[in-house]
Amino acid sequence: MYLRKMFQDNTPLAERMRPKLLGELLGQEHLVGEGSVLRQAIHSGIIPSMILWGPPGTGKTTIANIIANEVKSPFKTLSAVSSGVKDVREVINKAGKGSKVILFIDEIHRFNKSQQDALLSAVEKGIITLIGATTENPSFEVNSALLSRCQVYILKPLLEEHLKTLLDKCLREDYDLKDRKITIKEYKALFSISGGDARKLINLLELVTDSQSNGEVIITDEMVVNVAQQRVAVYDKSGEQHYDIISALIKSLRGSDPNAALYYLARMIEGGEDVKFIARRMLILASEDIGNANPTALVMANACFQAVNVIGYPEAQLILSQCAIYLAGSPKSNSATTGIGNALNIVRETGDLPVPLHLRNAPTKLMKEEGYGKGYKYSHSFPGNFAEQEFLPDLISGTKFFEPGDNPREEEMRKQLRKLWKDKYGY
Repeated sequence: MYLRKMFQDNTPLAERMRPKLLGELLGQEHLVGEGSVLRQAIHSGIIPSMILWGPPGTGKTTIANIIANEVKSPFKTLSAVSSGVKDVREVINKAGKGSKVILFIDEIHRFNKSQQDALLSAVEKGIITLIGATTENPSFEVNSALLSRCQVYILKPLLEEHLKTLLDKCLREDYDLKDRKITIKEYKALFSISGGDARKLINLLELVTDSQSNGEVIITDEMVVNVAQQRVAVYDKSGEQHYDIISALIKSLRGSDPNAALYYLARMIEGGEDVKFIARRMLILASEDIGNANPTALVMANACFQAVNVIGYPEAQLILSQCAIYLAGSPKSNSATTGIGNALNIVRETGDLPVPLHLRNAPTKLMKEEGYGKGYKYSHSFPGNFAEQEFLPDLISGTKFFEPGDNPREEEMRKQLRKLWKDKYGY
């Protein structure tokens, strides 16, 4: 086992490598790159209260620390897992007696309503600048009153090029690694096991390097897998496996394996996972991976979400189990997911294309004179309740966003669309 020099501390590698300046941060260029809104706010010294929403290990805590360093403000940190209203009020009371404090709350989605309400007045009066970090959609988990007082910034998953740069930086700059002969021959296992989480990636690198002797170390996929398997942890709803297990559950449901789905569901239930978290993820899957192959899946998942909010544990496990089995056994289609994805891509590429005149409303005489609404065909006035006409802007006429999936329901949908739009969209 490689031993650190006696004069070096035992601070984890991930903490030692945490960026302290904007220029050191990898990824999130849309937030902190040149000319970005957050960078401009930092340079101006006027920091709004904000919610940083993104996957684990993408830089939420790091950005909060960088903001505090850059604007030279007092910085207080609370974890929603271990802190309560008393802790929040203590920070607010101290902030009210001196300079404005930046309060960083990790996993703010785990604060209940009363805990979040305790922040409202201080945020509104400017006593504190709140920076909350969450991996969950803040629209679901943050009170609307508090959310309206904060800017929401979305962090994107880190790309492999960012992760590779980070690993190389660790080997090149960290005092514990740079003098050792360490070569990363293969990256695949490091990337796949860490799941794009920078903190988890660095922890894994430290685990692998610490498991080797002082001699030359050549890191391979096999080595990484072997070391990682020796350190499998029990389920921790506030730790990394929280995300690993929900990922395994969703992939099992998507893969139509009810047995695996029940196993991972049981792992989460036994670990005391938030019942709403599980139900919400299944609700998303009902549209993302089943969609119109079985529209009832969305109804079922929504009923499950509403029911578990009323019932709670332990009986909620029965409702979650029923829903999971139903979703796993349903036919699958991601046509709704790919359809809206295709449409969003075109919107981003082409911008605000003009709506065809015949589709526009004409509530005024001037609009009618300009041709608004002229030539529009009211579908129900034609045989079969259909009249062929152009609905898309001219520039993207004929663009097909939706492709029916390979399942009985959507095959019927395809037949209907083929009757109507075979020549235009090729159904």
